[in-house]
Amino acid sequence: MFLGSVAAGGTLGILIPPSIALVIYGLLTDTSVPELYLAGIVPGMVLAFLFSLLIVSICRYRHDWGGRRITSNWREKWKSLPDLLPPIILFLGVVGSIYTGIATPTEAAAIGVMISLGIAAYFKSLSIQMLIEAFEATMRTTAMIMIIIFAALFLNFVLGVLGITREIVGFINGIGLSPILTIYIIVLVYVIMGMFMETVAMLLTTVPIVFPIVIGLGVPEYNGVWFGILVTLLMETALITPPIGINLYVVQSIRKRGGSFNDVALGALPFVLAILGMIVILIHFPKIALWLPEIFY
Repeated sequence: MFLGSVAAGGTLGILIPPSIALVIYGLLTDTSVPELYLAGIVPGMVLAFLFSLLIVSICRYRHDWGGRRITSNWREKWKSLPDLLPPIILFLGVVGSIYTGIATPTEAAAIGVMISLGIAAYFKSLSIQMLIEAFEATMRTTAMIMIIIFAALFLNFVLGVLGITREIVGFINGIGLSPILTIYIIVLVYVIMGMFMETVAMLLTTVPIVFPIVIGLGVPEYNGVWFGILVTLLMETALITPPIGINLYVVQSIRKRGGSFNDVALGALPFVLAILGMIVILIHFPKIALWLPEIFY
């Protein structure tokens, strides 16, 4: 359960802002990134609560799964609070600059880099070698994402020119399925695909096809912002479902004592069910994602 909770907790990073996945989705669908960021906050908090509730429930049923209890006094607790300041400052700098109108999402990313450098300098970890490694990692990641984005945009252009997207939308509408059933079929397809595809590639290659179908359902709540959160939740599911769940392999790779990969996969299974439960809630109660953007704007 410990391994599964670590793998599942890591998925929250692409839902709670700032999220690169939501930026890419916004680029593909011409959806407001600030609205997507706002829409991800409440579902992210609800999902974190579901994860916590799941862990508490399991530990009450199986006390030995809770591990060794760690005790600390209030002095030790207060002493540990300053460790939270760097990520909070970074979060407020990036997200706060967007919502105050100081910077666009792209400019906010640059602000985040400068804040990160300042934090690294404060903790005396800023060095030429560290910068070189960071630059190399950034180049690799950026090149990979840009190649996939270029291919996805080209695919979207080809599908539009050939009229394939229009034909798919017409076919779905011609079947006469209800909007709810159509959404559930889309969810099922994404869950199956997520077992065998990398999440960014899945996002870039499927959204240009599926997005017009969702918008064409004619349900006001099923708009671009809502669907962005739904897709992100489905990507979270893909991150912890074998055999290609990236988070599962990351957790397995840092285990100091080794062990079977099945331990991580089985440990993450209850959290997969929690995410699927959150998806069901979001489908039937879209306002969970839309409430905050509607109030803010």
